[in-house]
Amino acid sequence: MVMDEDVEKTNDVERTHRTEVVDPTKHLHLTWLSLLKFITRNIWSSHKGNCKLKLQSFSKYNAQAATPLREERKKPTNQDDEYADLDWDNLGFGLTPADYMYVMKCSKDGEFTKGELSPFGNIQLSPSAGVLNYGQGVYEGTKAYRKDNGKLLLFRPDQNAIRMQIGAERMLMPSPSVDQFVDAVKQIASANKRWVPPPGKGSLYIRPLLMGSGPVLGLAPAPEYTFIVYASPVGNYFKEGIAALNLFVEEEYVRAAPGGAGGVKSITNYAPVLKALSRAKSRGFSDILYLDAVKKKYLEEASSCNVFVVKGRTISTPATNGTILEGITRKSVMEIASDQGYKVVEKAVHVDEVIDADEVFCTGTAVGVAPVGTITYKDKRVEYETGDESVCQKLRSVLVGIKTGTIEDTKGWVSCIN
Repeated sequence: MVMDEDVEKTNDVERTHRTEVVDPTKHLHLTWLSLLKFITRNIWSSHKGNCKLKLQSFSKYNAQAATPLREERKKPTNQDDEYADLDWDNLGFGLTPADYMYVMKCSKDGEFTKGELSPFGNIQLSPSAGVLNYGQGVYEGTKAYRKDNGKLLLFRPDQNAIRMQIGAERMLMPSPSVDQFVDAVKQIASANKRWVPPPGKGSLYIRPLLMGSGPVLGLAPAPEYTFIVYASPVGNYFKEGIAALNLFVEEEYVRAAPGGAGGVKSITNYAPVLKALSRAKSRGFSDILYLDAVKKKYLEEASSCNVFVVKGRTISTPATNGTILEGITRKSVMEIASDQGYKVVEKAVHVDEVIDADEVFCTGTAVGVAPVGTITYKDKRVEYETGDESVCQKLRSVLVGIKTGTIEDTKGWVSCIN
């Protein structure tokens, strides 16, 4: 910055004009020094002896100031023709936060307060929060779809609510009622309607999260819990899209063991799979198949989805015995398959049956119904049927049709949001 300064000599009337280059960091230092003096003076004069309270408040202000609250975004008007500015034709599976999230608290008495919507952003959490130190948390995943007429559809959110309750009980946590859960999901879908992709372009992935947010030191339940729901528009989960997956049978690591928490959607179940998954992906595989922890001979599930094996008119899937998550898509596909005349069996599926199968496919909220093209076990690579006439594609077509409203929902699985 350049500053002009007129300097008057005292011994005559002559004036000289000179320019001075000023160091901006000097003034910046003075600005911060003045601000610090102002804050210190006001805290000391107004709250002597209560400095600790003020410091906590100032820290809270800083946390809020650093939060990207998205208030600059246009508030949705819920018009059918209004969409967020995204490339809907190339939508992948990743975090693109929608405008609003839903937050509801629960204290020691186990009663949840009235939840509310707020702009999506960071939350304030103690470093000693139960979820951070002891992993006390569960989550769910569901989706909203847009119909041609602009209305939104939710697929079986009540089942997600029930599964969260089961998981919360296992992790010794209070949980929202089914009505509270479903209401929160509906509010999130409606408030973020402009982030729901056009028909056929994807879905709005909705993530309900329940965690021990209260501070605790020593292994014990948290004194406070927070229920949060946020959303993100997504496309296909795998980079292959709806193309066939290539899976690798993992023999070194296991996903869950009998008596553990593998049967619930605990946040502690997912980080341990990252190492094996990363190793498999580096070798060109889409995902991995886990075997049982005891004999390592029976199929369990993939990293984040259930598995089905097809042989003739029989469809087998590993029985949920406490180590396998009871998927909502899994349950729905089993019912659809049974309606279509297939014999559906829940049992212990030996890895040799997988190798000898006609088809293999995966199911889950994120992946939908995904065909498996190959499975590699030891040094053997097996290929499977994946064409349009495959069992997988027939079941997928029905399920997608029900979810998106192109097939009549005779089972009462879909909830409509006007």
